[in-house]
Amino acid sequence: MARTAARFLLIAGALAATVPAGLQAQDAPAQAPVASEAANSGALIDQKTLPTAIELKGPRPKADPSVLPPAATTLPEALSPLQAPPSLALPDKPSQVRIRELRPLTLAESEQLMEVNNPSLKAAASQVEQAKSALLAEISLWYPTVNLSANGLPQYLAADQYRNPDFAPTFNPSTGAPSTAPYTTSSQWTANFAAQVQWNLIDPKRVPRIAAARDNFERARDAYLIALRDRRLETAESYFDLQRADEQVRIGQQSVRASLVSLKDARARFQAGVATKLEVLEAETQLARDQQVLTNGIGFQNKTRRSLAGLLDLPQDVTPTAASPSQVIGVWQPSLQESIVAAFAFREELDQLILDISINNSNANAALAAVQPVLSLVNTFSTARFQGQTNVVSPVDMDDYGWNANNTVGLNATWNIFDGGRARAEYRRNKQRAEESAFNFASTRDRIRVQVEESFYNLRTANQDIFTTSREVLSARESLRLARLRFQAGVTTQREVVDTQRDLTQAEVRYADAINTYNKSIAQLRRRTGLDQVKACQPQNLPAAKPAEDDAYTVPIEPSPNRPACQAMASAAKG
Repeated sequence: MARTAARFLLIAGALAATVPAGLQAQDAPAQAPVASEAANSGALIDQKTLPTAIELKGPRPKADPSVLPPAATTLPEALSPLQAPPSLALPDKPSQVRIRELRPLTLAESEQLMEVNNPSLKAAASQVEQAKSALLAEISLWYPTVNLSANGLPQYLAADQYRNPDFAPTFNPSTGAPSTAPYTTSSQWTANFAAQVQWNLIDPKRVPRIAAARDNFERARDAYLIALRDRRLETAESYFDLQRADEQVRIGQQSVRASLVSLKDARARFQAGVATKLEVLEAETQLARDQQVLTNGIGFQNKTRRSLAGLLDLPQDVTPTAASPSQVIGVWQPSLQESIVAAFAFREELDQLILDISINNSNANAALAAVQPVLSLVNTFSTARFQGQTNVVSPVDMDDYGWNANNTVGLNATWNIFDGGRARAEYRRNKQRAEESAFNFASTRDRIRVQVEESFYNLRTANQDIFTTSREVLSARESLRLARLRFQAGVTTQREVVDTQRDLTQAEVRYADAINTYNKSIAQLRRRTGLDQVKACQPQNLPAAKPAEDDAYTVPIEPSPNRPACQAMASAAKG
């Protein structure tokens, strides 16, 4: 809970530091009192008493990988053949992309493969390492720099020169007397070496740049956790879609088999003269509809399989299949209010915006450093050696040599006093970006609550739909059985059989959709709240005989009972 409120505190402190006092007094909206959970007793809490993110969390949040299970790094031996191909591998032959294996996978195996193989997750991990390297690069500003330079190691100078002796007489270096020789020559070997050590004692941009790099590193870590959560959610949703596609294929196959039976009965009765051609045509029409349902189901199944294969980055010749049928994965235990509070506490998106505020404030301070003095301690050492002579009358004496060494220690200061207002403008721009991040924090906070509420309400609706559609499936099955008996007894027409069969197909489709929506909603709540409080369904011992009818057939009156999805699925299985 401390993480939850700490985020709000940082926003208030950042705004107080970035917004002028005049704007705070003029532009601050009126604080309307809001009702808390104690509103049932008439108690109200003023929003001004709510804690802010700074008070609860501190100015710089840090990524906490312990809030969710870490990503897998290796595959077990059973899944090792499904290791992702090399990142730069590109198939160039049809045989390399021809599917050779349909590999059944569970949801847990799919998530493990995603964590190890998914390229976008690897890219997010690489960005964390890049941010770490950038931080180390900025930390180097605290250390002195050492520069080495050499002007020839060695270098040789050979030159000839002519000068008019009437205007610039030359001198003989050996005697010092003037010489009338118009030509001089140079031949000399030289070697120069210099080393400079510089240490910035005062550097105003150093601290804010390191602080910004540190916050960028934490932001990259949060981005990795967000990517991990998103990829796990995508994997779960894709797997549930695959189970839904398998269920649609099963429903289509069952419907086609039932339509074939109805068509066979209709043709037999037509040949016996107790039915009309219209009934045969109605049976053929229903068979065509069911074949279309099966065809669409197979197409959807193929697409979802390949979609999951791309998410898991499987080998090009492997297609995953669902190892388990579609069923309710459990019951969500936390309440809506607990889910919302948990989402505020564990969503790294809010941490990122707090870090954005800190990064922009650090960049603003770094911008001001452009017009502040820098004081450096400098030590420069240089040495040179020569052998030979320059600008002498030939011949050159190569035995003439010498060397020198110099060491200089001092303080250097630089100060860009006026830059046309650029530094101050950059400061204001970064402060305004920090204020923008605060507004984005409020927008993201509201969006997170809406997402949690949407998933929770979808879960509640799907929970009720599972119960109602399960009863609809049982009723439609019984209606189809009775309609066939009536048709075989000659007391009804093929139209009744076709209608009831279509009703059964639609009921089974709605039942499969309800389970798919339910499972997806639980997966979304897991990702959006950071909680994993899901109670698994108890295994059911199904009796051989159909249970007696009870009040389950009673039409619900608002407010309708919120039956657990596990019980609804078990009720459908018993039928």
